[in-house]
Amino acid sequence: MVYLVRTGLNYVLVTEEIWPEAETPGNFMELNHIIAVVLGELYVIGFTTAIKIVIDWSIEKRLNEDLAKLQMSTELKYLRTQIQPHFFFNTLNNLYALTLSKSDNAPNLVLKLSDMMQYILYEVKSSKASLLQEINHINNFIDIERIRFNDAVEAEMDITGDIEEICVPPLLLLSFVENCFKHGMKQNDKLKINMSFKVLNSGFIEINIINNFNPNVINTETNGIGNQNAKRRLNLLFANNYVLESTVEGNLYKLYLKIPTQ
Repeated sequence: MVYLVRTGLNYVLVTEEIWPEAETPGNFMELNHIIAVVLGELYVIGFTTAIKIVIDWSIEKRLNEDLAKLQMSTELKYLRTQIQPHFFFNTLNNLYALTLSKSDNAPNLVLKLSDMMQYILYEVKSSKASLLQEINHINNFIDIERIRFNDAVEAEMDITGDIEEICVPPLLLLSFVENCFKHGMKQNDKLKINMSFKVLNSGFIEINIINNFNPNVINTETNGIGNQNAKRRLNLLFANNYVLESTVEGNLYKLYLKIPTQ
């Protein structure tokens, strides 16, 4: 069929020399002529089919990439919504107790809580946040916890390098600081937290968070939602291009995080 159509159209519309590829004219329905025509058409069909496959593959690849980005963005937003619900619940309970006792700390707590909620709800809108804003957010959190635990909290922070242009995943570090209070204050008279931020020339930042805890308290939540949340976000954002390690030395819990500066 291919041979008949191609040869007939060529004869009627183009030239009576139905085998223009050859040095000598060929005869209609001759075997060599049939083979030559069919092979030529197969070449054209194969070439156009290959182009169509490449175009379809490119379109499908782009659609899959867009879908993956959308899925990652949706999951990151969902993971961020899981941060701090128990903190706000505890803080509101503490605020209620302070207002009942007409404590002078109540107005200050309201202001700190308002700043935190504004930052979380309105200022954090992407996968990047200024490290300076994150540090200020952490300091607000620690100040609120100081009020809650009657100043039984000591916190120190050390910064090495210029962090003004450094960006990090929003609210990620706070989950680790929350764990300091969650586990460090259990049957412990005083919580001491030491945080350090060091900007490396290699385009990474090192973060160390150390807190004391009571080693006699059995921790039944070794794999809580906060750590799972943080690890999932790190995997989504940086794949294998990060380091997250935690160790216990005596009554000290040490967390080390190394991530690219965004």
